[in-house]
Amino acid sequence: MARVTTATRNPKLDAIGGQAVDAARDVLVELVSAQDVGEHLGEIAEDERVVTHLFACTRVGYRGWRWAVTVARAPRQKVVTVDEVVLLPGDDAIVAPEWLPWRDRIQPGDLGPGDLLPTEDDDPRLVPGYTAGDQVIDDEAVREVADELGLGRPRVLSLEGRELAAQRWYDGSHGPEAPIAQSAPAPCGSCGFLVKLAGPLSRVFGVCANAYANDDGRVVSFDHGCGAHSEAQLSKKSLPAPLPEPVLDTLTWDDLEKF
Repeated sequence: MARVTTATRNPKLDAIGGQAVDAARDVLVELVSAQDVGEHLGEIAEDERVVTHLFACTRVGYRGWRWAVTVARAPRQKVVTVDEVVLLPGDDAIVAPEWLPWRDRIQPGDLGPGDLLPTEDDDPRLVPGYTAGDQVIDDEAVREVADELGLGRPRVLSLEGRELAAQRWYDGSHGPEAPIAQSAPAPCGSCGFLVKLAGPLSRVFGVCANAYANDDGRVVSFDHGCGAHSEAQLSKKSLPAPLPEPVLDTLTWDDLEKF
């Protein structure tokens, strides 16, 4: 039932409809179990001679929900008719979160073994492979041949896709703002364990190859860093205390017998 409200007129509560609490409850318990119907919570004037009665819902799992029974009467009639019965959430009701498409709900790390995440045909992060979007190819003939023969990858990173990835990596836990990078003795760009990438991303990123580093096998920015830098040296304060000078034991058995 469509409910029309206006900003210029507040409907007056119909006296007969407002007193039809028992009639509304009788119809409600015919449709649902009487155990699921609680106390009468009040009434709302919907329109002229149209009133909605609210009853508490005591059904398990529906805390804060309310049964809404709308009654109406014709002009000059003394008997109301039930228009509809619905279950509505109250202000403190537990409701499902706003629905999001599955693609918008996926987060990094959600994919498990055997899961598939297909990309859209018009994904702006990808371009046809023959355009060589992630590298520089000036020979038009090479592109045409690759397109005709189907050589190489069908699609590669577009300029937008590359910039999104670079920004995500740089702002993440493998960039310069990470706490471990802030306290590092030197940046990854000067570390001997850094393996440089190829292509445009090689100007900012590399791959860590230190088995003892937290970022081993991960892409890191040149200005990232950690304590496992190849040239890291312990400061004098961090060095262990030197051992005392050795003492030569000159005691003999005769000396011991004196004690």
